[in-house]
Amino acid sequence: MDFDRVLEKCGSFGRFQFVILILYGYTNILSSLHYFSQTLITFTPEHWCSHDDLHGLSAESIRSIYSNVTNPSCTLLNGVVNGTGIADEQETCQNWIFERESGYESLTTELKWVCDKSHQPAVGQSFFFVGSVVGTVTFGYLSDRIGRLPAMLMATVAGASGDFMTSFVHTLPWFAFSRFVSGLSTDTMYYLMYILVFEYLSPKRRTFGLNIILAFFYCFGLMTSPWLAIWIGNWRHYLWIASLPALGVLAYPLLICESAQWLLTKKRYDQAVKCLKWVAKFNGRQVEDSVFDEFIKHYREKVIEEQKLTKHEDTFMGMFRTPRLRRFTLTLLLKSVIITLSYDVINRNMEGLGTSPFKLFSFTSINYLPAGCTILLLQNIIGRKGMACGALLVGGIITTVTGFLIAFLDPKENALLLAIMIGLGRYGSTVSYDAEIQYAAEIIPTSVRGRAVSNIHVIGLASSSLSFYVIYLAKFYKPLPSIFISCLMFLGAGLCLTLPETLHKKLPENLADGERFAMNEGCLYFPCFKKHRQSLTETGDKKSDA
Repeated sequence: MDFDRVLEKCGSFGRFQFVILILYGYTNILSSLHYFSQTLITFTPEHWCSHDDLHGLSAESIRSIYSNVTNPSCTLLNGVVNGTGIADEQETCQNWIFERESGYESLTTELKWVCDKSHQPAVGQSFFFVGSVVGTVTFGYLSDRIGRLPAMLMATVAGASGDFMTSFVHTLPWFAFSRFVSGLSTDTMYYLMYILVFEYLSPKRRTFGLNIILAFFYCFGLMTSPWLAIWIGNWRHYLWIASLPALGVLAYPLLICESAQWLLTKKRYDQAVKCLKWVAKFNGRQVEDSVFDEFIKHYREKVIEEQKLTKHEDTFMGMFRTPRLRRFTLTLLLKSVIITLSYDVINRNMEGLGTSPFKLFSFTSINYLPAGCTILLLQNIIGRKGMACGALLVGGIITTVTGFLIAFLDPKENALLLAIMIGLGRYGSTVSYDAEIQYAAEIIPTSVRGRAVSNIHVIGLASSSLSFYVIYLAKFYKPLPSIFISCLMFLGAGLCLTLPETLHKKLPENLADGERFAMNEGCLYFPCFKKHRQSLTETGDKKSDA
């Protein structure tokens, strides 16, 4: 009487799961508002050095005047003669004219962090990723020490506090500090809630429940956030609106309970049974006490057997002790770097493409819906490995084509085509990113899932700090960022072949299970091909019998 069987009796897809999925969706909205807020608040519109002769002129007229001036954003004019600007090489620019998007006041336009101060928003973003590394390690550790639910609540409140603090800053040191605090919850609040939902859903429902909710709610948050920022019109007020809804997570303990699987790994059997009884009551199920007695007996006997076999407590470092788990762990770490860096570069590279970055970001965010549907329709057919490998392969091809289109086409004349290609690129990166989360969570044993997933995310998030440097490669050759990212995605597709398939298999609960998991499986094993071969064999047997 293991956990999956007891969960079936208590209800593995009932009212309780419906509530926890809705809360997971709410968390996805918070996560989308939080993660991409730094992009929206630091958006730098086209700008020129201010001059008395330029006041009252349209943006097109100013561009015409500055047409013969090198670096018009930071070069002061000495005057305008016959519609042409005369550069003043001696004086430095102190004030600017910004072409604001619908009057939106960003951090860079308000604090005038441009030209010789243009590095300051990037410094804040760097501290954001430093905070994300610290937060992922800290809250990942706490999730396996004090529980998934309290760690998730702490992470969400920390991130919201950082965003709220950011809205009051005026100097670089305070901006960097507040972004560090904000970064503490980056991805952490999302993946901890993901693990909690993951452990209360039946294996048959995980792909549907997790990916459809993710696609719809995360897409909703991404598509509405640019319009919300424009409607509010000020980056400080936007951060207020984006951070205050995070207080809603404080009500989660009233509706859901701690992970019963985590409680079992901590030998808190009575609390695990209490959680399962709460699930059964919520779902309107009647489960006899004898079922829970047999359930506890099963896990106590299992612990005794494991203690005889090993003297080591399951830890993340324990995943490096045995050869197969070591290979799986290293592959997951490298794959996280590839997918996270690719996802971040593709999603942030929105400027200079002939369309408003706000509109381009919003409209191309709709890709999350077809991306979620793609995973839903295909993942249970071609398997987790096939989904992860195929998404990276297709994403790499799309990214390569997009890079060369950017190089050889005029962005203003081909804005629609480039927007479509950017949307397809985001689609490929989104499918690979979302598929990787579930795949990694299924390969990693339950006993170290919180710490291992957090550490894998740490490595991925640390690589995100390189995204700004990858985008900067376009200064040397426009398609270079796309070529670099596509090569990484092709490498990631190859790495996926070395991982085991998890579809329709009992997932490992401890390190010993993880080492034995899919022991005799080949690199080119895909469930869809196996079914096809079986159907051909059955057809051949029927013909021979006839």
